[in-house]
Amino acid sequence: MLDFNRPPYVGKELDYIKEAVDLHKICGDGKFTQLCSEWMKKRFEINNVLLTTSCTHALEMAAILCDIQKGDEVIMPSYTFVSTADAFVLRGAKIVFVDIRPDTMNIDETKIEAAITDKTKVIVPVHYAGVSCEMDTIMAIAKKHHLLVVEDAAQGVTAYYKGKALGTIGDFGCYSFHETKNYSMGEGGAILFHDDQYKEKAEISREKGTNRSKFFRGQVDKYTWVDYGSSYLPSDLNAAYLWAQLEAADMINNHRLSTWHKYYDGLSKLAEAGYIELPYVPSECTHNAHMFYIKTKDLTDRSALIQHLKKKGIQAVFHYVPLHSSPAGQKFGYFHGVDEYTTKESERLLRLPLFYNITDDEISSVIEAIKEYYR
Repeated sequence: MLDFNRPPYVGKELDYIKEAVDLHKICGDGKFTQLCSEWMKKRFEINNVLLTTSCTHALEMAAILCDIQKGDEVIMPSYTFVSTADAFVLRGAKIVFVDIRPDTMNIDETKIEAAITDKTKVIVPVHYAGVSCEMDTIMAIAKKHHLLVVEDAAQGVTAYYKGKALGTIGDFGCYSFHETKNYSMGEGGAILFHDDQYKEKAEISREKGTNRSKFFRGQVDKYTWVDYGSSYLPSDLNAAYLWAQLEAADMINNHRLSTWHKYYDGLSKLAEAGYIELPYVPSECTHNAHMFYIKTKDLTDRSALIQHLKKKGIQAVFHYVPLHSSPAGQKFGYFHGVDEYTTKESERLLRLPLFYNITDDEISSVIEAIKEYYR
Protein backbone atom coordinates (compact mmCIF):
# COMPACT_ATOMS: atom_id res chain seq x y z
CA MET A 1 0.00 0.00 0.00
CA LEU A 2 1.28 3.45 -0.90
CA ASP A 3 0.47 5.53 2.16
CA PHE A 4 -1.02 8.98 1.80
CA ASN A 5 1.57 10.27 4.26
CA ARG A 6 4.80 9.13 5.89
CA PRO A 7 6.34 11.38 8.56
CA PRO A 8 9.58 13.02 7.42
CA TYR A 9 12.83 11.51 8.69
CA VAL A 10 16.26 12.76 7.63
CA GLY A 11 18.55 10.64 9.81
CA LYS A 12 19.68 12.86 12.69
CA GLU A 13 16.47 12.78 14.71
CA LEU A 14 17.45 9.94 17.07
CA ASP A 15 20.91 11.43 17.65
CA TYR A 16 19.37 14.70 18.76
CA ILE A 17 16.78 12.97 20.94
CA LYS A 18 19.60 11.05 22.63
CA GLU A 19 21.50 14.31 23.12
CA ALA A 20 18.46 15.83 24.84
CA VAL A 21 18.27 12.79 27.14
CA ASP A 22 22.00 12.99 27.91
CA LEU A 23 21.62 16.69 28.79
CA HIS A 24 19.04 15.67 31.44
CA LYS A 25 16.65 18.25 30.00
CA ILE A 26 13.69 16.67 28.27
CA CYS A 27 10.92 19.02 29.41
CA GLY A 28 10.17 22.23 27.56
CA ASP A 29 12.43 25.16 26.68
CA GLY A 30 15.60 23.09 26.52
CA LYS A 31 18.42 23.35 23.99
CA PHE A 32 16.41 22.11 21.01
CA THR A 33 13.35 24.22 21.76
CA GLN A 34 15.62 27.25 21.69
CA LEU A 35 17.38 26.16 18.49
CA CYS A 36 14.06 25.70 16.67
CA SER A 37 12.69 29.03 17.89
CA GLU A 38 15.81 30.99 16.94
CA TRP A 39 15.91 29.33 13.51
CA MET A 40 12.36 30.45 12.79
CA LYS A 41 12.99 33.97 14.08
CA LYS A 42 15.92 34.38 11.73
CA ARG A 43 14.49 32.50 8.76
CA PHE A 44 11.08 34.18 8.81
CA GLU A 45 12.20 37.60 10.13
CA ILE A 46 9.84 37.59 13.09
CA ASN A 47 10.47 38.96 16.59
CA ASN A 48 8.81 36.27 18.69
CA VAL A 49 8.42 32.51 18.20
CA LEU A 50 7.14 30.16 20.90
CA LEU A 51 6.98 26.43 20.24
CA THR A 52 3.71 24.84 21.35
CA THR A 53 2.32 21.35 21.79
CA SER A 54 0.21 21.74 18.63
CA CYS A 55 -1.11 24.29 16.16
CA THR A 56 -4.41 23.90 18.02
CA HIS A 57 -2.71 25.25 21.14
CA ALA A 58 -1.00 27.99 19.15
CA LEU A 59 -4.46 29.08 17.99
CA GLU A 60 -5.78 28.90 21.57
CA MET A 61 -2.91 31.12 22.69
CA ALA A 62 -3.71 33.54 19.87
CA ALA A 63 -7.32 33.70 21.06
CA ILE A 64 -6.10 34.51 24.57
CA LEU A 65 -3.74 37.21 23.27
CA CYS A 66 -6.56 38.69 21.19
CA ASP A 67 -8.54 38.94 24.45
CA ILE A 68 -11.53 37.15 22.97
CA GLN A 69 -14.59 37.56 25.18
CA LYS A 70 -18.00 35.92 25.22
CA GLY A 71 -20.08 37.28 22.33
CA ASP A 72 -17.17 38.43 20.19
CA GLU A 73 -17.36 37.39 16.53
CA VAL A 74 -14.53 35.84 14.53
CA ILE A 75 -14.60 35.59 10.73
CA MET A 76 -13.04 32.58 9.01
CA PRO A 77 -13.66 30.12 6.16
CA SER A 78 -15.79 27.07 6.82
CA TYR A 79 -13.35 24.98 4.80
CA THR A 80 -10.75 24.44 7.51
CA PHE A 81 -9.82 22.11 10.35
CA VAL A 82 -11.97 22.19 13.47
CA SER A 83 -9.17 23.71 15.59
CA THR A 84 -9.38 26.99 13.68
CA ALA A 85 -12.86 27.53 15.11
CA ASP A 86 -12.50 25.61 18.37
CA ALA A 87 -9.75 27.89 19.68
CA PHE A 88 -12.08 30.89 19.61
CA VAL A 89 -15.23 29.02 20.62
CA LEU A 90 -13.46 28.01 23.84
CA ARG A 91 -13.15 31.72 24.69
CA GLY A 92 -16.88 32.29 24.04
CA ALA A 93 -16.72 33.66 20.51
CA LYS A 94 -19.31 33.19 17.79
CA ILE A 95 -17.86 31.99 14.49
CA VAL A 96 -18.91 33.72 11.27
CA PHE A 97 -18.12 31.57 8.25
CA VAL A 98 -17.75 33.07 4.79
CA ASP A 99 -17.33 31.46 1.40
CA ILE A 100 -14.05 30.43 -0.21
CA ARG A 101 -12.47 31.14 -3.58
CA PRO A 102 -12.77 28.13 -5.91
CA ASP A 103 -9.29 28.68 -7.36
CA THR A 104 -7.19 28.49 -4.17
CA MET A 105 -9.74 27.10 -1.66
CA ASN A 106 -8.84 30.05 0.56
CA ILE A 107 -11.22 32.51 2.20
CA ASP A 108 -12.78 34.86 -0.36
CA GLU A 109 -11.38 38.22 0.66
CA THR A 110 -14.23 40.00 -1.14
CA LYS A 111 -16.80 38.39 1.20
CA ILE A 112 -15.17 39.44 4.49
CA GLU A 113 -16.22 43.07 4.84
CA ALA A 114 -19.93 42.36 4.45
CA ALA A 115 -19.71 39.89 7.37
CA ILE A 116 -18.25 42.45 9.79
CA THR A 117 -20.49 43.69 12.62
CA ASP A 118 -19.87 45.78 15.72
CA LYS A 119 -19.07 42.49 17.50
CA THR A 120 -16.35 41.38 15.09
CA LYS A 121 -12.91 41.20 16.68
CA VAL A 122 -10.71 38.92 14.56
CA ILE A 123 -10.27 37.70 10.98
CA VAL A 124 -8.68 34.28 10.57
CA PRO A 125 -7.31 33.59 7.07
CA VAL A 126 -6.36 29.93 6.53
CA HIS A 127 -3.56 29.38 4.01
CA TYR A 128 -4.76 26.20 2.34
CA ALA A 129 -2.13 23.82 0.91
CA GLY A 130 0.60 26.34 1.67
CA VAL A 131 -0.82 28.87 -0.79
CA SER A 132 -1.39 32.30 0.72
CA CYS A 133 -4.70 34.07 1.08
CA GLU A 134 -4.92 37.56 -0.47
CA MET A 135 -3.25 39.14 2.54
CA ASP A 136 -2.92 42.73 1.35
CA THR A 137 -6.69 43.01 1.01
CA ILE A 138 -7.33 41.22 4.30
CA MET A 139 -4.87 43.40 6.22
CA ALA A 140 -6.41 46.54 4.70
CA ILE A 141 -9.89 45.45 5.81
CA ALA A 142 -8.59 44.68 9.30
CA LYS A 143 -6.91 48.08 9.58
CA LYS A 144 -10.01 49.90 8.35
CA HIS A 145 -12.24 48.19 10.93
CA HIS A 146 -9.66 47.98 13.77
CA LEU A 147 -9.61 44.18 13.76
CA LEU A 148 -6.89 41.69 14.62
CA VAL A 149 -5.66 39.09 12.12
CA VAL A 150 -4.65 35.57 13.18
CA GLU A 151 -3.09 33.59 10.35
CA ASP A 152 -3.80 29.87 10.46
CA ALA A 153 -0.57 28.92 8.70
CA ALA A 154 -0.64 25.30 9.83
CA GLN A 155 0.15 24.24 6.28
CA GLY A 156 2.23 27.31 5.44
CA VAL A 157 5.69 26.83 6.96
CA THR A 158 8.33 28.07 4.44
CA ALA A 159 5.63 29.47 2.12
CA TYR A 160 5.49 33.17 1.23
CA TYR A 161 3.23 35.99 0.06
CA LYS A 162 5.01 38.76 -1.83
CA GLY A 163 8.25 37.77 -0.12
CA LYS A 164 6.78 37.66 3.41
CA ALA A 165 6.67 34.36 5.27
CA LEU A 166 3.16 33.11 5.97
CA GLY A 167 2.44 33.47 9.66
CA THR A 168 4.35 36.77 9.90
CA ILE A 169 1.92 39.08 8.10
CA GLY A 170 -0.99 39.27 10.55
CA ASP A 171 -0.92 40.09 14.25
CA PHE A 172 -0.35 36.41 15.06
CA GLY A 173 0.66 33.37 13.05
CA CYS A 174 0.15 29.73 13.95
CA TYR A 175 2.21 26.81 12.59
CA SER A 176 1.75 23.06 12.77
CA PHE A 177 4.51 20.47 13.09
CA HIS A 178 2.16 17.49 13.12
CA GLU A 179 3.42 14.32 11.48
CA THR A 180 1.44 15.14 8.32
CA LYS A 181 3.21 18.48 7.83
CA ASN A 182 6.33 19.32 5.83
CA TYR A 183 8.42 19.50 9.00
CA SER A 184 7.40 17.41 11.97
CA MET A 185 7.86 16.87 15.68
CA GLY A 186 5.07 14.28 15.89
CA GLU A 187 2.66 16.64 17.60
CA GLY A 188 3.62 20.29 17.82
CA GLY A 189 3.24 23.83 16.61
CA ALA A 190 4.35 27.41 17.12
CA ILE A 191 2.89 30.87 17.61
CA LEU A 192 4.60 33.83 15.95
CA PHE A 193 4.14 37.57 16.45
CA HIS A 194 6.05 40.80 15.91
CA ASP A 195 4.71 43.02 18.70
CA ASP A 196 6.74 42.59 21.90
CA GLN A 197 3.81 43.84 23.99
CA TYR A 198 2.35 40.33 23.74
CA LYS A 199 5.52 38.50 24.79
CA GLU A 200 5.01 38.38 28.54
CA LYS A 201 1.34 37.38 28.34
CA ALA A 202 2.21 34.72 25.74
CA GLU A 203 4.88 33.23 28.00
CA ILE A 204 2.52 33.25 30.98
CA SER A 205 -0.35 31.58 29.11
CA ARG A 206 2.07 28.95 27.75
CA GLU A 207 3.47 28.18 31.23
CA LYS A 208 0.18 27.33 32.96
CA GLY A 209 -0.47 30.95 33.91
CA THR A 210 2.82 31.37 35.78
CA ASN A 211 5.81 33.66 35.29
CA ARG A 212 8.13 30.64 35.18
CA SER A 213 9.90 31.90 32.05
CA LYS A 214 10.99 35.04 33.91
CA PHE A 215 12.25 32.87 36.78
CA PHE A 216 14.45 30.81 34.48
CA ARG A 217 15.89 34.01 33.00
CA GLY A 218 16.71 35.24 36.50
CA GLN A 219 14.28 38.17 36.29
CA VAL A 220 12.37 37.10 39.42
CA ASP A 221 13.61 35.12 42.45
CA LYS A 222 10.63 32.76 42.40
CA TYR A 223 7.73 32.10 40.10
CA THR A 224 4.05 32.15 40.90
CA TRP A 225 0.58 31.97 39.39
CA VAL A 226 -0.18 35.36 37.83
CA ASP A 227 -2.90 34.78 35.18
CA TYR A 228 -4.87 32.09 33.37
CA GLY A 229 -3.06 29.73 31.02
CA SER A 230 -2.44 26.11 30.22
CA SER A 231 0.35 23.65 29.47
CA TYR A 232 1.20 24.66 25.92
CA LEU A 233 4.94 23.98 26.21
CA PRO A 234 6.23 20.94 24.24
CA SER A 235 8.84 18.45 25.38
CA ASP A 236 12.41 19.09 24.25
CA LEU A 237 12.38 15.52 22.88
CA ASN A 238 9.82 16.64 20.31
CA ALA A 239 11.86 19.75 19.55
CA ALA A 240 14.96 17.59 19.06
CA TYR A 241 13.14 15.65 16.34
CA LEU A 242 12.01 18.91 14.74
CA TRP A 243 15.50 20.42 14.82
CA ALA A 244 16.76 17.68 12.48
CA GLN A 245 13.99 18.64 10.07
CA LEU A 246 14.66 22.38 10.23
CA GLU A 247 18.37 21.84 9.60
CA ALA A 248 17.34 20.03 6.41
CA ALA A 249 14.45 22.37 5.59
CA ASP A 250 15.69 23.34 2.13
CA MET A 251 16.35 19.73 1.15
CA ILE A 252 12.89 18.68 2.31
CA ASN A 253 11.26 21.65 0.58
CA ASN A 254 13.05 21.02 -2.72
CA HIS A 255 12.08 17.34 -2.68
CA ARG A 256 8.43 18.14 -2.05
CA LEU A 257 8.38 20.80 -4.78
CA SER A 258 9.91 18.30 -7.20
CA THR A 259 7.16 15.80 -6.36
CA TRP A 260 4.49 18.48 -6.74
CA HIS A 261 5.73 19.41 -10.22
CA LYS A 262 5.96 15.77 -11.31
CA TYR A 263 2.30 15.33 -10.40
CA TYR A 264 1.36 18.58 -12.13
CA ASP A 265 3.22 17.73 -15.33
CA GLY A 266 2.08 14.10 -15.32
CA LEU A 267 -1.60 14.99 -14.95
CA SER A 268 -1.68 18.12 -17.12
CA LYS A 269 -3.10 16.34 -20.18
CA LEU A 270 -6.04 15.02 -18.15
CA ALA A 271 -6.66 18.59 -16.99
CA GLU A 272 -6.42 19.93 -20.55
CA ALA A 273 -8.96 17.31 -21.62
CA GLY A 274 -11.35 18.52 -18.90
CA TYR A 275 -11.37 15.39 -16.73
CA ILE A 276 -9.80 17.04 -13.68
CA GLU A 277 -8.62 20.40 -12.38
CA LEU A 278 -5.13 21.02 -11.02
CA PRO A 279 -4.06 23.35 -8.18
CA TYR A 280 -3.76 27.07 -8.83
CA VAL A 281 -0.96 29.16 -7.32
CA PRO A 282 -1.27 32.96 -7.76
CA SER A 283 1.86 34.69 -9.06
CA GLU A 284 2.41 36.59 -5.80
CA CYS A 285 2.52 33.35 -3.81
CA THR A 286 5.48 31.03 -3.23
CA HIS A 287 4.00 27.74 -2.05
CA ASN A 288 5.71 24.97 -0.11
CA ALA A 289 4.22 21.89 -1.82
CA HIS A 290 2.38 20.99 1.34
CA MET A 291 -0.05 18.93 -0.68
CA PHE A 292 -1.01 18.05 -4.20
CA TYR A 293 -4.70 17.76 -4.92
CA ILE A 294 -6.88 17.35 -7.95
CA LYS A 295 -10.53 18.23 -8.40
CA THR A 296 -12.83 15.69 -9.98
CA LYS A 297 -16.12 16.37 -11.73
CA ASP A 298 -18.21 15.85 -8.59
CA LEU A 299 -18.57 13.82 -5.41
CA THR A 300 -19.61 10.65 -7.27
CA ASP A 301 -16.57 10.85 -9.53
CA ARG A 302 -14.26 11.43 -6.55
CA SER A 303 -15.66 8.46 -4.62
CA ALA A 304 -15.20 6.16 -7.60
CA LEU A 305 -11.63 7.37 -8.15
CA ILE A 306 -10.76 6.81 -4.48
CA GLN A 307 -11.99 3.22 -4.77
CA HIS A 308 -10.07 2.69 -8.00
CA LEU A 309 -6.84 3.94 -6.40
CA LYS A 310 -7.47 1.81 -3.31
CA LYS A 311 -7.68 -1.31 -5.48
CA LYS A 312 -4.30 -0.29 -6.91
CA GLY A 313 -2.84 -0.07 -3.41
CA ILE A 314 -2.83 3.76 -3.33
CA GLN A 315 -4.25 5.76 -0.46
CA ALA A 316 -5.75 9.04 -1.67
CA VAL A 317 -8.02 11.01 0.63
CA PHE A 318 -10.52 13.86 0.65
CA HIS A 319 -10.16 16.69 3.14
CA TYR A 320 -12.35 18.89 5.35
CA VAL A 321 -16.08 18.56 5.62
CA PRO A 322 -17.16 22.23 5.85
CA LEU A 323 -17.54 23.26 9.48
CA HIS A 324 -20.81 25.13 9.00
CA SER A 325 -22.53 21.86 8.07
CA SER A 326 -21.46 20.16 11.33
CA PRO A 327 -23.53 20.08 14.56
CA ALA A 328 -20.94 22.18 16.41
CA GLY A 329 -20.62 24.60 13.50
CA GLN A 330 -24.35 25.24 13.61
CA LYS A 331 -24.28 25.55 17.39
CA PHE A 332 -21.33 27.94 17.67
CA GLY A 333 -21.54 29.89 14.42
CA TYR A 334 -23.33 30.64 11.19
CA PHE A 335 -22.55 31.02 7.50
CA HIS A 336 -22.75 34.60 6.26
CA GLY A 337 -23.93 34.98 2.69
CA VAL A 338 -24.28 32.19 0.14
CA ASP A 339 -22.36 28.92 0.21
CA GLU A 340 -21.57 29.08 -3.49
CA TYR A 341 -18.25 27.23 -3.46
CA THR A 342 -17.39 25.88 -0.01
CA THR A 343 -19.45 22.68 -0.14
CA LYS A 344 -19.33 22.15 -3.89
CA GLU A 345 -15.58 22.51 -4.21
CA SER A 346 -14.80 20.52 -1.06
CA GLU A 347 -16.73 17.55 -2.47
CA ARG A 348 -14.55 17.52 -5.59
CA LEU A 349 -11.12 17.75 -3.95
CA LEU A 350 -8.88 14.69 -3.68
CA ARG A 351 -5.41 14.72 -2.09
CA LEU A 352 -2.69 12.51 -3.54
CA PRO A 353 0.22 10.90 -1.64
CA LEU A 354 2.98 13.47 -1.06
CA PHE A 355 5.72 13.14 1.52
CA TYR A 356 9.47 13.51 1.88
CA ASN A 357 11.27 10.56 0.26
CA ILE A 358 8.37 9.42 -1.91
CA THR A 359 10.04 7.81 -4.93
CA ASP A 360 9.68 8.61 -8.62
CA ASP A 361 8.26 5.12 -9.17
CA GLU A 362 5.60 5.71 -6.52
CA ILE A 363 4.66 9.05 -8.07
CA SER A 364 4.44 7.45 -11.51
CA SER A 365 2.22 4.67 -10.15
CA VAL A 366 -0.27 7.25 -8.87
CA ILE A 367 -0.28 9.17 -12.16
CA GLU A 368 -0.74 5.99 -14.20
CA ALA A 369 -3.56 4.75 -11.95
CA ILE A 370 -5.43 8.04 -12.37
CA LYS A 371 -4.93 7.94 -16.13
CA GLU A 372 -6.21 4.37 -16.20
CA TYR A 373 -9.36 5.39 -14.32
CA TYR A 374 -10.18 8.11 -16.87
CA ARG A 375 -9.41 5.84 -19.81
